[in-house]
Amino acid sequence: MNEWPDGWTNTSRGREGRGRGAPRPDPTRVMPHTSAPGVPPQTRGPGGSGHGPGGGGYDVGHGQPQAGYDSGYSEGQVYGGGRSGGRDDYGDRPRPDWRRRTKWTLITLVVVVLVWSVGTYFWADSKLRREVDLSIVEDRPEGGDGTNYLIVGSDSREGMSKEERQKLHTGGPTDKGRTDSIMILHVGSNGNTMISLPRDSDVEIPSFTGSESGKHYPAQGKHTKINATYSMDGPELLVRTVEHNTGLRIDHYAEIGFGGFAKIVDAVGGVEMDIPRDIKDDKSGADFKKGKQTLNGQEALAFVRTRYALPGSDLDRTKNQQKFLSALANQTATPSTVLNPFKLYPTMGAGLDTLKVDKDMSLWNVASMFWAMKGVSGGDGKSMNMPIAGPAPGGNLQWDKAKVKKLVSQLNNDEKVTVTSDR
Repeated sequence: MNEWPDGWTNTSRGREGRGRGAPRPDPTRVMPHTSAPGVPPQTRGPGGSGHGPGGGGYDVGHGQPQAGYDSGYSEGQVYGGGRSGGRDDYGDRPRPDWRRRTKWTLITLVVVVLVWSVGTYFWADSKLRREVDLSIVEDRPEGGDGTNYLIVGSDSREGMSKEERQKLHTGGPTDKGRTDSIMILHVGSNGNTMISLPRDSDVEIPSFTGSESGKHYPAQGKHTKINATYSMDGPELLVRTVEHNTGLRIDHYAEIGFGGFAKIVDAVGGVEMDIPRDIKDDKSGADFKKGKQTLNGQEALAFVRTRYALPGSDLDRTKNQQKFLSALANQTATPSTVLNPFKLYPTMGAGLDTLKVDKDMSLWNVASMFWAMKGVSGGDGKSMNMPIAGPAPGGNLQWDKAKVKKLVSQLNNDEKVTVTSDR
């Protein structure tokens, strides 16, 4: 048992702070923690709850008011309540300014999105392969209203391994290759028009300047299939041939090979197509049942290349190509792709790495081209084949010259196209 000052003991203190056998404290003694010899009692003033004269204190032993006890609290003061002067319950820290925080959060978000968008634009723009020089194309027709894109799907095996060529049924490597699909996309104010040029179209080879040799080749009056001109001297001669045989000026050129096409489809997670009939073609690798289904890259390539298993051969194939490219553009230009960097960058990377364009084509032109293709699939425009008159000598497809002339006139004047490909 330890002795406390003034006779207090700490023997077995109970719930009330003293042991059961401990002597009751003398109320006349002063507890050491409330007052000490020579220290005047503290008070909150008249009417306070503390010790001291008029403090309204309580007798420790009997629970009665005791003069001289100062509790330290004032009866007229409210603690822990009310907010005034923009401060919180503690009276020291200002209340959060949520309006200011919201403003700066929005500003930060806008800056981040802006920096990300600008960075993405320059990254994508730097990946464009501007390899086609349209400035060497001779005797070009006058330009009209709107913008004309020549979109080419080539059978280029560039960058593909032997295993990939076997998997995609593309055959062995080629030199310049040929074009499996050729389309003119007119983007104008009266609806967009997509026109397929069948690869077996009979065309006249015009005079031209070699894209690599720089040598001038005069016209010889020879006719050939339009896709053969690509293998003769590449994109520049193909553009020259299209302009010479149609009278329509081509503003921009875009080409994608087999491998790039398949990679884009896989990057967007496949493309849903409604196939109208069963298709089986050993040459392209196509093996489809009728109905809706999602095609991966390998299946999509087989679908757009198939012609021998179709009743209309190449004319039916061009229609399938239009449908698929429109569906692909429609699926690519969606928020789920554009706003998802884990989907956007692989898609753009797959496409831009293999996309060949002319030297004057910007990333904005590429976006406009795909957006227009999406519009055609959504009904905002028209898709058709170049009007065919019948077979030409040698089995090629001869264009209907009167209809082609009217079609080109409507495109140049940016009028609504009324010409059809029906005979």
